[in-house]
Amino acid sequence: MKRPLPDRYLTPIDLADLLGVPIETVYQWRRKDTGPCGFRVGRHLRYDPEDVRAWVATLMDKEAA
Repeated sequence: MKRPLPDRYLTPIDLADLLGVPIETVYQWRRKDTGPCGFRVGRHLRYDPEDVRAWVATLMDKEAA
């Protein structure tokens, strides 16, 4: 990822915007357990920017192989 990630936890909307995908795609990844690790803070879903970076790196490694 070339863009710097924020220093705060990401919302699903932040993640969708960052990756350029529809918000529903983020929720589908969560349901199918194929996206980056997320966690709940009460009712709110959040993503650690470093987990997102690691997940994207894994995808890029799979493409390169």
